[in-house]
Amino acid sequence: MQSASDRHAYPAHWEADVVLRDGGTARIRPITVDDAERLVSFYEQVSDESKYYRFFAPYPRLSAKDVHRFTHHDFVDRVGLAATVGGEFIATVRYDRIGADGMPASAPADEAEVAFLVQDAHQGRGVASALLEHIGAVARERDIRRFAAEVLPANNKMIKVFTDAGYTQKRSFEDGVVRLEFDLEPTDRSLAVQYAREQRAEARSVQRLLVPGSVAVIGAGRTPGGVGRSVLGNIRDAGFTGRLYAVNRAFPHDLKELDGVPAHRSMRDIDEQVDLAVVAVPAAYVPDVVAECGEHGVQGLVVLSAGYAESGPDGRERQRELVRQARAYGMRIIGPNAFGIINTSADVRLNASLAPEMPRPGRIGLFAQSGAIGIALLSRLHRRGGGVTGVTGVSTFVSSGNRADVSGNDVLQYWYDDPDTDVALMYLESIGNPRKFNRLARRTAAAKPLVVVQGARHGGAAPQGHAVRATRLPHATVSALLRQAGVIRVDTITELVDAGLLLARQPLPTGPRVAILGNSESLGLLTYDACLSEGLRPLPPLDLTTGASAADFHEALSHALADETCDAVVVTAIPAIGDASTGDAELAQALRSAAEQVPGKPVLVVHVELGGLAEALSAAASTAPQADRKAPGAMIRPHPFRPLDFQSVNPAEQSDTPQSPTTLIPAYPAAERAVRALAEAVNYAQWRRDAADPGKVPEYEDIDEKGAARLIGGLLARGQGLTLGTDETCDLLGKYGIDVHRALHAPTPDAAADAARTLGYPVALKATAPHLRHRADLGGVRLDLADEEQLRRAYAELSELFGRPEELRPVVQSMAPRGVDTVVRAVIDPAAGAVLSFGLAGAASQLLGDMAHRLIPVTDREATSIVRSIRTAPLLFGWRGSAPVDTPALEELLLRVSRLVDDHPEVVAVTLEPVVVATHGLSVLGASVRLAPPPARDDLGPRTLPTY
Repeated sequence: MQSASDRHAYPAHWEADVVLRDGGTARIRPITVDDAERLVSFYEQVSDESKYYRFFAPYPRLSAKDVHRFTHHDFVDRVGLAATVGGEFIATVRYDRIGADGMPASAPADEAEVAFLVQDAHQGRGVASALLEHIGAVARERDIRRFAAEVLPANNKMIKVFTDAGYTQKRSFEDGVVRLEFDLEPTDRSLAVQYAREQRAEARSVQRLLVPGSVAVIGAGRTPGGVGRSVLGNIRDAGFTGRLYAVNRAFPHDLKELDGVPAHRSMRDIDEQVDLAVVAVPAAYVPDVVAECGEHGVQGLVVLSAGYAESGPDGRERQRELVRQARAYGMRIIGPNAFGIINTSADVRLNASLAPEMPRPGRIGLFAQSGAIGIALLSRLHRRGGGVTGVTGVSTFVSSGNRADVSGNDVLQYWYDDPDTDVALMYLESIGNPRKFNRLARRTAAAKPLVVVQGARHGGAAPQGHAVRATRLPHATVSALLRQAGVIRVDTITELVDAGLLLARQPLPTGPRVAILGNSESLGLLTYDACLSEGLRPLPPLDLTTGASAADFHEALSHALADETCDAVVVTAIPAIGDASTGDAELAQALRSAAEQVPGKPVLVVHVELGGLAEALSAAASTAPQADRKAPGAMIRPHPFRPLDFQSVNPAEQSDTPQSPTTLIPAYPAAERAVRALAEAVNYAQWRRDAADPGKVPEYEDIDEKGAARLIGGLLARGQGLTLGTDETCDLLGKYGIDVHRALHAPTPDAAADAARTLGYPVALKATAPHLRHRADLGGVRLDLADEEQLRRAYAELSELFGRPEELRPVVQSMAPRGVDTVVRAVIDPAAGAVLSFGLAGAASQLLGDMAHRLIPVTDREATSIVRSIRTAPLLFGWRGSAPVDTPALEELLLRVSRLVDDHPEVVAVTLEPVVVATHGLSVLGASVRLAPPPARDDLGPRTLPTY
């Protein structure tokens, strides 16, 4: 090993797992003296051309001196990183710090030469790009601000690695060599490049799991029953289009097939490539299985086995080792303790799950961390999608179990550009990386609806098996931040399915105006009330009477859809009675026909006990086989005892073409459910329109960013974290144009009188003790004290009521113009990031929780929306004849606080309370600021897979 004189301490935090361009994984780590043999072996597998490009001359082998140089690093001025798969090097990168003369140097020199070497078999996988991100982060940590690289002109691949990275760079050509110099400070373009590469790589890694060419089920038993045997049967019965193998070390040597599937005792016995392995063996045997799969070149694992983190500390360590082992071989894992995965595409037809039958193909993607909820989701979509509201099926389904590796973030990356998925539904019990989820959700929601229900939100802890980052934010705040990112947040599985069916079948509404028509006046009125409750703007219901025919419905719906004062239509229907009554199929056809003639507006049906109508509304587009050809709309009832009662779908009968474009109209058994789904669609559509023009973060000429940085640096030199005093708080906020009304301490009546003379009458006298601060309702504040006599009398009253001055901590402050008391807060949460909050001061925010939240940095449009999004906002805009207050000044204050926290992450908490907003201007009467070393921001660092 290297001695302490050779190097600094081994930087274990530089180790990371990354996803490469093709979806495989590699491990990046520092190179040490123990890697000499690995380095020599790696170099022997590099082509002569690649060696020439690296050393600018023929260089067939490394000398002992070379090996020593490339394995001995001080991890400051000389650093080497390697990308490894299966413990062996596939690529290396190193930097050497240099001075202005180009010679080796130490700090404060801030430039370094960088060089790469990638094994030919792994070129084109994005290894060099990943290594550049990581070596760049290491260099910034060691105060290196600029890289220089010399490349032969013919080495186009390496030149492209540097030029595509997005850094600010300079190129020159001298002595037959291209010299590239680039700054390492992340830019908007470099982050965009990094995020785009991350999306492609992670999407590809999930695609390798969901679209395999071959699958092996490891642990398929010889006797019927058991998890492995069940999954093997499910894959076979679904009509999987690839090769399928059964693997079990307990198989007799002469067993060649199991249920018509080729059987093998070991993965080593399979001659062909296996893309996906479904592991259903006891946890104790899983490591051997993973090793076999890795050596065979398997691309991914679905681990159904239990006995991991959900079982306690020993299981958690077993889970960590499982992930380390799989990633070492370049494999990703769904699970452990997973329910499985499904892909209904006609080109794949994969049901590698415990669901006994394949769900209907459709346009909805499902992700569930819980197997039980996954079952419920699939079952409800089946019954609602084909049994109650017509055919809307599933594109892909992932149940991640303990989500030790593949998470909801990865699946979002896949769904983002998956042409087979129009709507994403997610059940989450925990969010491992909220900051990244928020970023991915915002991008996904801009392209397709994302509906989320979060379980365990009031439990105070993550479910067993889930390792998550601690957050201090209440659930309501997290929910508000998700909505800001465009996520459609619902509270129940029922609402999840209700919203998903509407969004998968109907266009987005262009506004909140709703037409209501139907053959029941009472049901129409219930729908009208529900619309008002959800903040929609319903038009008066149109009662067609119980005698309405299908033609009457068609005419009324056509007229409503053509009406420019209407953005959506809710049709209410009750069963008709009598021989001449309209049949379900006839009514459904009338509604579909009208909707197709005037497209562009969503149509929903509220029905009462109309199973036949619900089926008929989308029967024409059904891809499910019919039990018989009886009356139109005949309903196939689900079996009452099976948890998942999917109708059998013969693969040979499934169409390889997309579903019929016939309009699918969602139907709901209750008005409030239909209207709630519609309200979510209206809000989401408005978010899409707003997201197209998110606004900008304004610049203010009076902001002294450098002065604030110097002040913060000097203050933090005193300690790791501190709450600033009054003068320091005012000084720091003043550098961002935020003026705080001075409050002078008044430990005695005489001191109070002196303070008042300094400030000038009239003044306010306040008790600032923790139990009285911001509690004017307790009587700890006296306002409009016009002279010294009133001041001394008020001082005596407070002392008599609440105790001695040292307990009261009284202060004197000049009076501010009357207005509305508000509160502005900003906090840096270790999981979610920097959050800006706003509300009215007092009971509105403290008792009712009426606060609005936005992620920092806040744009001008977001500042406008946050002021208007609290329930008590009317008090700011002239409620009941009061004078409107200066909301533009309030919005500017919010933007300045946002800038302060965004520019200086050491400012971990800011509270301005109260902020009195008057008709002209505002007054900040109280302020507190807390400083601390900023929490690490992995979203600005290199791409890396999480470790739990």
